Amino acid sequence: MRAWQLEDFGLDNLRLAERPTPTPGAGQILVKVSAVSLNFRDKAIVDGVYDPEKIPKNLIPVNDTAGVVAEVGPGVSEWHIGDRVMSHFYSHWLDGAPARDEPDWQLGGPIDGGLAEYMILEANSAVPTPANLTDEQAATLPIAALTAWFSLVEYGKLQPGQTVLVQGTGGVSLFAVQIATALGARVIATSSSDDKLEKVAALGAGDLINYRTTPDWAERVRELTDGQGVDQVIEVVAGEGLNQSVHATKAAGHISLVGFLGGQTAPLDVLPMLYSQAAIRGIAVGHRRAFLDMNEFIEKQGLDPVIDTVYAFEDAIKAYEHLARGAFGKIVIRVAD
Repeated sequence: MRAWQLEDFGLDNLRLAERPTPTPGAGQILVKVSAVSLNFRDKAIVDGVYDPEKIPKNLIPVNDTAGVVAEVGPGVSEWHIGDRVMSHFYSHWLDGAPARDEPDWQLGGPIDGGLAEYMILEANSAVPTPANLTDEQAATLPIAALTAWFSLVEYGKLQPGQTVLVQGTGGVSLFAVQIATALGARVIATSSSDDKLEKVAALGAGDLINYRTTPDWAERVRELTDGQGVDQVIEVVAGEGLNQSVHATKAAGHISLVGFLGGQTAPLDVLPMLYSQAAIRGIAVGHRRAFLDMNEFIEKQGLDPVIDTVYAFEDAIKAYEHLARGAFGKIVIRVAD
């Protein structure tokens, strides 16, 4: 099979190679990959800034995969050849609280991912594809959509009429806007681009803040919520901005820390945090059971993932470069028709 492999850190070292097509072992399935989508994590792995000591040489990157079962291993009865299937990022986290070693079982690093013509999945962690989505659309779900769902619903228990602050227009944020809107919540969105804010409004965001023209955006959030702040924040930036998120959150509200675009360290002003009694929780995607719940919701609501551009398999480098420049919606790579 053809596969993109990371021979060393740096995008110049991501190269297309020939590798043996793997054979599924007991409890495994072989998936013919249709499409994958890129996340900020995928760029960070290639750049060598995401747990570099855990990334093996010649890794096949990218978790978010959709495809068709091509072969089943011994003992597998829940999947059949031709079934449509998606990858689940934490291949051992099926439900409940995460184990300490869940990061050791992440697809796309340290375990080989889906930027190849075929990939191996554990049968009990693979997820059926929603019937209303194409494989290209489904490939956007495993990290970005599930992170948004886990933050808002599994952790935040979002209720109709509550208010959510969504930062930026990356994949997690756009799914958060769509999910929160479908659940009857009010959405406040921030971005540095008025053009992108207009697009977010079309997805359901009711209040828009350009944080470049309004640098004290947290105070503006308080104004929009009668001084109270929002029930939930989807925190994708972290860094210095985490203190503004605390200020923007209502008393005893929830901050879901899902990204680190502003840096991997965050100086926190402790006294405002104590006074707010807000809860900050790290959200590292979610478990398989929540994935199944989310897919049922997506089918019922007819939710359409936002895709910016679809690249050919041979143009994977261009896809990564597009991700680095920024996009509105997901960057997808079509592997096979």
